[in-house]
Amino acid sequence: AQTAKLSRHVSSMPEKMLDAPGLLDDYYLNLLSWGQNNIVAIALGSDVYLWNPKSGKIIEIPAVEEENEYVSSVNFTNEGGAHIAIGTSTGLVQLWDITTQKKLRKMRGHAGRIGVLNWNKHVVSSGGRDGNILNHDVRIGQHIVATYTGHVQEVCSLKWSSSGRTLASGGNDNQVNLWEGSTSEGFERTTPRVTINEHQAAVKALGWCPFEHNVLATGAGTADRTIKFFNAMNGTLLNSVDTGTQVCAIEWSRTEKELLSSHGYTTNSLCLWKYPSMTKVKELRGHTKRVLYLAQSPGGEMVVSGAADETLRFWNVFAPKATKTIKEVPSKLYRSSRAIR
Repeated sequence: AQTAKLSRHVSSMPEKMLDAPGLLDDYYLNLLSWGQNNIVAIALGSDVYLWNPKSGKIIEIPAVEEENEYVSSVNFTNEGGAHIAIGTSTGLVQLWDITTQKKLRKMRGHAGRIGVLNWNKHVVSSGGRDGNILNHDVRIGQHIVATYTGHVQEVCSLKWSSSGRTLASGGNDNQVNLWEGSTSEGFERTTPRVTINEHQAAVKALGWCPFEHNVLATGAGTADRTIKFFNAMNGTLLNSVDTGTQVCAIEWSRTEKELLSSHGYTTNSLCLWKYPSMTKVKELRGHTKRVLYLAQSPGGEMVVSGAADETLRFWNVFAPKATKTIKEVPSKLYRSSRAIR
């Protein structure tokens, strides 16, 4: 039940919906990214599809060619978005220029699939099924500038803080680790600065608070069902909220003290929360299977969700910046006549 009201209208219907045939139903992967160039990337099997929301144009990147291989993670660079990192089931990190649609390089180092990627300037961090996190400096030949060893099972979430000084990681070992980071070679601590053992299931959802820079939100799987908040300086637990359902992803609003979470068993919904009270102010339903993937638009107002029902849904959920005028959101559900594939 909703126990608080918003000062703005948030439609219960998505603004747009796209088919995503073959979208993998795998809690440990990260197959959706929305670049600063306003391009949405979604990995479907062996290919990555780039969709332009303004023009509707779709570009296909054939990332892997072997029959049993698949793309296991995608992440746009956070500066400009002209490049995208693609992780594969065989442990490769590929770097692509999306303007020319050319593969610039491939980087080895993992013994298994790469479930998550996250950028910090010219360094892309990769988390693998082997439990390792590698920092790749894409500018140099010997690209591995640090190896973080702290997880004993698959790494399924990575998020750099806005300062670029701390990397948060979550794993199937139920741990959250915080790592001291640097984009300069030779200044990396390869053991965690803080290890957090408060969750009872795999930690897939991570989100740094944009207005309290030392606050990290985390969310975990079906055996846990909580969203927790930590002081990243020392790992102190600030709050824990039982959502009653598997937590898959977290996105913070950049304009209001709110966050959005996506869920799996059993609600398959998105929930908008007020922070720090964690009062639920809106629940968005429509997906028929678990909502594994979330990405936020460059402007911050819209979020795209990807679910095991093989659809992407675009929600106008966050408040716009104060200088902008709120646009009317069409309430009619629009299903694209064009599948991504």
